[in-house]
Amino acid sequence: MGFDPNFLAVPVQFPTPAAVESETAASVEPESALLDYVHFSVDLDRERRLARATGVNIDGAAIIDLPRGDDWRFDERIPEDWQTGPAVYASNDLDRGHLVRRRDPVWGADAETAESDTFHFTNAAPQASTFNQGKELWLGLEDHVFAFAGVNELKLSVFTAPVLGPDDPPYRGIRIPLRFWKVVAWTASGAAADAPDLFAAGFILDQSSLVRDHEAERTLSAAGEPPMLGPYRTFQVPIADIAAATGLVLDELVAADRMPHSVAAGGWRELTEPGDILL
Repeated sequence: MGFDPNFLAVPVQFPTPAAVESETAASVEPESALLDYVHFSVDLDRERRLARATGVNIDGAAIIDLPRGDDWRFDERIPEDWQTGPAVYASNDLDRGHLVRRRDPVWGADAETAESDTFHFTNAAPQASTFNQGKELWLGLEDHVFAFAGVNELKLSVFTAPVLGPDDPPYRGIRIPLRFWKVVAWTASGAAADAPDLFAAGFILDQSSLVRDHEAERTLSAAGEPPMLGPYRTFQVPIADIAAATGLVLDELVAADRMPHSVAAGGWRELTEPGDILL
């Protein structure tokens, strides 16, 4: 159960928050919950009620094609008020966007349970409907890596979550994330057959407006309307930038980043088609 850090030929750890000053009070409530599902895990931020990190192991050679379910539900292991539930998505154009893709953990003996597990609210985040249904490039990143990166044994470890930023607009008791991040990790044969290399690529998807009026967003949110979102854009970015934006420790993945330093120095690389991705 849960994300396996030893799934690839080279160990890759689940992202953890950077060290912070320890609390002295013995009764301090936990800030997050690490929840294990079949082939993936979710680190849920209690205050934001959204995941700060998810990690899934994908065995591309063993994926099973199952009919799509739609049984969105709370995870009963934690309080409902830690989770962003159906009230946020009701009577508006917000979609429950999967963080771990529905099909990615669907392999092995527990494939049906894995597919069902992806429909927990802990694995969702609010996305503009056009953003979610039309982001073919974002949804296809893992498939593109499989096709072009020379992946050992067709296995990937993928990490995805919202960027929980301080400027995310409020709405119905939560803050809607304006950006999402993804890091795809894989191994390929190195100079020696028994010494595979770890590779990784980092991406940001932006659902904020190109020109945003924060006060207008707050006024709309206060009136019960979702904030203005879109158009979405997808970027390949240095994984170090993702670590800085999220406060997560991604040292192994930063070291394995396939984005050339010369390209990274020029800023984020906007993607319009899979061929723009640097692997």
